[in-house]
Amino acid sequence: MTDKTTKTNVYQMVTDRIIAELEKGRIPWNKPWTGVRDRAFNRISKKPYSLINQMLLKHNGEYATFKQWQDLGGHVRKGEKSEIVVFWKIYEKEELNDNGEKEVKKIPLLRYINVFHISQVDGIKPLPAEKLNNDIKPIEQADKIIIDYVTREHIDFHETKSNKAFYSPSSDRVVVPLKEQYQNANEYYGTTFHELTHSTGHKTRLDRLENRVVVAFGSETYSKEELVAEIGSANILNILGIETQQTFKNSAAYIQNWLQVLKNDNKFIVSAAGKAEKAVNYIMGMDKSE
Repeated sequence: MTDKTTKTNVYQMVTDRIIAELEKGRIPWNKPWTGVRDRAFNRISKKPYSLINQMLLKHNGEYATFKQWQDLGGHVRKGEKSEIVVFWKIYEKEELNDNGEKEVKKIPLLRYINVFHISQVDGIKPLPAEKLNNDIKPIEQADKIIIDYVTREHIDFHETKSNKAFYSPSSDRVVVPLKEQYQNANEYYGTTFHELTHSTGHKTRLDRLENRVVVAFGSETYSKEELVAEIGSANILNILGIETQQTFKNSAAYIQNWLQVLKNDNKFIVSAAGKAEKAVNYIMGMDKSE
């Protein structure tokens, strides 16, 4: 598998793809899921792609490079357009430190490869669909994740009659309105996982929040952290299969806000998605996907 090592700005490619979706009125991190917990994955490794790649790819199911499909005996149809997946490649550079000693510095560079969906390939049958474990109902599983996480991390969690939801870094406290205050119970979980994603940034966890205080509304730091929480919550809802259109924010003002933010910083979405993935893994105790 080869990667693109030209001077192409991969950050801009990713950002342009996300912006294109937003301009169509679609929120890439809030995909129109059907409730089926399957994702885009690589046909060879059988592993799901990373969160940023889930947002970039147009379909669920199997993807592979042109050569990988060819090696499997398949043929990508003429005229089919590829999509991209991105990954970090670590380069080592030898430098002298302050003491004049040689040190190897590791530099992560964002790269991409072209992939094709199985629907674009002839001569290959899809893998059998994996059966899901339906012993635990999604809502019960959602409650278990919340309880397990706040208990493990000793978070001061309050579900109480309120007109606001928030996370306080200074007191490590999460407050969310009562379930019965929501018109749709799934919205409760969207809100709760949003605030719990914020809590992963505490200095005792992923140490993502600055100065242990809530940053100023409208600032770049605030926007980035909000996007981390948005993506994190949407991802957990999808994993559980309890996302609905009611759990998604898709107002024109909301979309315009993210368009402005992304157009001002082409590294913004890659950074936020990476942090969101770490947050989700932290909350759920999941292994890191490729």
